[in-house]
Parts: sequence; structure tokens; C-alpha cells
Amino acid sequence: MRIKDKVSSLKGIGPKKEEALLDAGIETLEDVIYFFPRNYEDRRTVSTIKGAELFKDVLIEAKIISKKYSGNPYKKNTPLTLLIEDESGRGEVVFFNGRFLNKLFQVNQDYAFYGRVSENFARRQMIHPQFSRLGSKDDIRGILPVYPVIPGFSQNELRKMEKGLMPLYEGIEEWLPAEVIEENRLCDPAYALKNLHFPSDGRKVLEGKFRMVFEELFTLEAGLISIRQADKRSDTAVSFDCSYGDEFAASLPFELTSGQKEAWESIKADLQGSKRMNRLLQGDVGSGKTVLAEMAMLSAAKQRIQSVIMAPTELLAKQHLESFNRDLMPLGIKTDLLISSITASEKRRIIEDLAEGNINILIATHAVLEEKVVFKNLGLVITDEQHRFGVSQRRKLSAKAEDANVLVMRATPIPRTLAVILYGDLDVSQVRTMPTGRKPVKTTMVRPEERDRMYDFLRQEIKKGRQAYVVCPLISESESIEARSADQVYEELLGTFGNCNVALVHGAMKTDEKNGVMESFVAGDVDILVSTVVIEVGINVPNATVMVIENAERFGLAQLHQLRGRVGRGSEESYCFLVTDSNGDIAVERSKIMCSTNSGFEIAEEDLRLRGPGEVFGTRQHGLPQLEISDLVKHADVLEKAAQAAKKVVEKDPNLEKEENQKLKERVKKLYGDSISLDL
Repeated sequence: MRIKDKVSSLKGIGPKKEEALLDAGIETLEDVIYFFPRNYEDRRTVSTIKGAELFKDVLIEAKIISKKYSGNPYKKNTPLTLLIEDESGRGEVVFFNGRFLNKLFQVNQDYAFYGRVSENFARRQMIHPQFSRLGSKDDIRGILPVYPVIPGFSQNELRKMEKGLMPLYEGIEEWLPAEVIEENRLCDPAYALKNLHFPSDGRKVLEGKFRMVFEELFTLEAGLISIRQADKRSDTAVSFDCSYGDEFAASLPFELTSGQKEAWESIKADLQGSKRMNRLLQGDVGSGKTVLAEMAMLSAAKQRIQSVIMAPTELLAKQHLESFNRDLMPLGIKTDLLISSITASEKRRIIEDLAEGNINILIATHAVLEEKVVFKNLGLVITDEQHRFGVSQRRKLSAKAEDANVLVMRATPIPRTLAVILYGDLDVSQVRTMPTGRKPVKTTMVRPEERDRMYDFLRQEIKKGRQAYVVCPLISESESIEARSADQVYEELLGTFGNCNVALVHGAMKTDEKNGVMESFVAGDVDILVSTVVIEVGINVPNATVMVIENAERFGLAQLHQLRGRVGRGSEESYCFLVTDSNGDIAVERSKIMCSTNSGFEIAEEDLRLRGPGEVFGTRQHGLPQLEISDLVKHADVLEKAAQAAKKVVEKDPNLEKEENQKLKERVKKLYGDSISLDL
């Protein structure tokens, strides 16, 4: 048995079980060893039959006084009843499928039972507990690991499989540098694995976990640093005077907020310096990030330097074009739009004008990534709502010019430390202030029985000439998911709001049809827009004052905040209703958080706390590899230590070519898989 052997080499692992393991990312025996428990059951405290707490899992040690199995031996569901006794009294254990279990129990022998205790006609009873004969090798007592669920495997099967691989632990070589081990007081891999899978006390679990968390984060950071150092682009970039941006800001009918001013000073310093700008600009919806982009792009255009801003949807790109033309066309700036739905002749014209330098600012969707789209003098690359783009898309855009400055804008804030991890060596600017007159959206949790009152309020808003969104988690009804669908709600609202113009939009519609509905809503021709999350990004309707989110428990905090950001964009008071019938702790807590704050920064912190970074940051968008045991939020202190250690190693050996770093290089490759560079 060798650590690199396939899991199919294990006894009892046939094709079906192998497939289940492969689906869980377990291909080799090494993968099994590094498949860690998600928590533990402490079965060290023995309860008596009479003293056991009801309806709670407990461990009982008792002797079998008698057993009853009188049914048809060929009938599957014949019950087996065991009468058990300890010093406190008697009770019974029941197995409803006793056909195969009957022969496992012997009268007058002592057994351990672990399960939930209830009362049946004044007699203490355990139904289908886990069990083992006292002194047997399959003892169920102690601290037992509880592994993530793998279909087709019981917890006992996973524990037995892991226990069978314990002899391999000692063969795992130490691979971390000696100074790293000493500075961070790390235990060796064999000790860590043994005490993570089969601990004798809680302290040893923590020692083992610290080692494994550290080495995973050390590998993560070593990979990130190596990837960044492999970037062949020059640190220098085209620079230009930003006084035009200052003049533009002074001409606006409003004053920039303190947050905008602070961010602009940082952007300006980058663009006027010789070092390539690599900056992340974070700010809530409506905080004024787009104005800062206009100021930077205007400054570039005035010095015949081209810039491009990439938006995730055609509608958002069109809205950018409208605002850029309104603000910059009077200043002699030529702005154009490159999206997939334009005609072939128009596309050819734009590509020619770009190559000849006749376009100062290009607003585009992913259509700009095509190889034939070439700029004459590109000096500034901006991505808007960048979390909607994949890593490869961002790289293709920035590769349009080796010396272009890069600005990424994000309306779903994340903590500064995580921003650095996700986006490399970016400088981070945050716009935490909102423009004067921008009113916070009043948010309320609504139970289904309160729907009629909510609809009455909605009617009053529509009578005032306002508009509303109603967002649903599903397009159509589903047998497997209990939630209101957009189709269902649309039909209901057509009947309930007969005098109103109700429209439906969702992601399964053709692009032209979808854009047509949204444009009608923007124009004010639609009173109520029933939608899926397709409207999460890219629609700006200042006249919309009501957001209704059906089955709000099915959305994460960040997504709820994004949806709420569709209203409150005008001068009128706006409202968000979170409709839910869930009483789950997390669902209720999410609603309370949404009702208590409008700050995207606070909500981002809470979202990370409730869901964890593994769910908040998908690997598809960010290229960040899946972590098995680490949590970027909970283990932030370990992350900092691991990052410092990794930086020292990679600075001495940027490509991890030295013999002593070969194990680290293997682990980096395995962790990142086919992930490409995280550089923007």
C-alpha cells in the first residue's frame, strides 16, 4: 500500500464507491488521508440509563439482559428489542430492521450504545443507536471524527477507511523549511494527521489543525507570490497629467464626497507616477465610483491616450455610454460602444477607429476581448463590477497593452486583507461615504401572511408614479425546491394589480427580448418588473422606489444588498421588503442585518462570518483554489504568519527551483490545478 495508489486499490471500493469518492475530489490514498473531519463527537462521558438527558445524543454502557426477535426471519422490517441494564436501572434498545443485527448481540454481555434517549410508556428507550461490544476493536467510544458527507458512505465506513491508512502517516516526509517549523512551533505531519483523525484529547486536535491550516495557507501564499513574480509585464506604465480630472470635478453641480476625494488623490498619484497603476476601487452602489472613472478617462483622452471600461452586461454598458456622452461629449471626447448585439458593419467601423486612435474612450462588454480588437495607444484599463468576470477575461483585457494602468471597480465590498489575497499586489481604495441627499433604503422583513399589507403599500407607491421590482429565486416552479417562481408571481400580480403594467424578465429569455423589457422599465413604461437576479447588476432607474425579494432566505447577504441597491437611486424615499417564511437562525439573522444597516462594508463582513469565504468567493470568478481545512476569515492570524514565511522562501527562490523547495512546488501545483494567474 503506497500513498499515491488509487482509492480503487482499497478493499470494498468498487466502481460506484470509487465514483462517489472521485466526485468528492478523492482520487488517491493521499487524498483520503488529507480528507479532514468537519467536527467531532465527544463520546468520553458515560451517562446512566435513568440519568441520561432526554432527546440528546449520549453514551450509555450497559449489559444486555434479554433480547426479543420473534418475527419472520425472512421479513426485512421485523424489530429487534434489547432489554439493557446498568447501575441506575433498565431500558430498551430497538432496531426496526433486526434481521441482520440479531446475531450481533449476546445476552449477558456489556455493550456501548450511542444515540438519542426518549421515553416510551415510562421506559427509557434508544432507537437505532450506534453500538460496539466493550473491549472490541470497533469501539465507538472516545473522540470520534465526523467527516463531510460522501453519498454511499456512512461515517463508520469513512472512519474505518481512514484508520486503515494510519500506517502511511509515518511515511509522510517533513517538507516545510526547518526555520519555518521552528519559528511557528509546528508539529510534524504524522502527529498532526493522527490527532486530526483520531485524537485522544482536544488540545491535540488544535495542535494538528494548526499545522495543517498553516501548511495549506503557506502553500496558497507561496503560489500567489510565485504567480505574481512570474508576471512579465513591466512595472512602469504610461503616465499622464490628471489636472483635467480636477477641472471636471470642479465643474460638476455637486461636490465630491470626502471618500471620493480621497480615492481620487490615490488614483491621480498612480496615473501621474511612472509605476503602473494596479488599484482596486471599492464602494457601495451609488457611492460615485463611475465619476472617478470619468475623471481618469477624461484626463487620458485629453492627452490622446485611449482608455476602455468593461461592463458585465450590455444594459450597464449602454447606461455608461449615456452618462459618458452627457458628461464628456461637450468636452470634445469621442466615446463609443462595443457590444455583441451591434451590427457587423458597426463593429468593423469601431475596430478600425480604435486601431487608428479615433476613439478616446471605449465602453464594452466581453466583446472587447476578441483578438482583432486592437488599440492604438491604450493607457488605462477599467473593469466595472469586476467580480462578474473570470480571471482569464481580466487578463485578456489588461494584455491589450503591456504598459496600461489597471483600475478595477467593485460594488460588493470585501475586507482589505482579503482584497489583497484575491487581487494580488493591488492598492486598495474604499469609498465609504455616500453623496449628499442619498437616503438609506428602509428595509423590512415580511411574513407571507403580511403580503396583502405589502401589496397595499406597493399600490400607494405606484399611484404616486413610482415603480417597483419583485425578485424571485426561480424562473419556473420546481418540484425539488420550495420557493415562489417568477412565472408564478408574474401571473399573481397580473391579477392583483390589474390596472398596472406588469412585465417579466429572466435569464432564459433571448437577449433582445430581455433588453427590450428592461429598457421599457427604464423608460417608465412598466410599473412592476418581476424578475430573477438578472437585474442584480446593470440597471439604473431612479424612479424605482420599491424592491420586493421573494424567498429572501434563498439569497446570501451580499446578493440581497446588491438587489436592494437597485432602489434608492433617486431623491425619493425607497423601500425593500424581504419576504420569507423561514425561521432558520441564519435566515432570521440575515434579515436582521439587512434591516439594521445599508453599509455594504458591514454587510460584507457579516456575509463572510455567516457563510465563510469558500461560498462568498467562487473559484470560477476569482481563480482562488478550494481550501480543504483553512478559513481565510477565521484563520486570518495564521494567514498572516504563513504569508510572511512564504514571502521569505519565494524571495530567495522565485520559481521554486531549488531542491529543498520541490515538495512545495508540487503542493502549489496540486492546490492550484489548472488555475491561471490571479494577476489582473
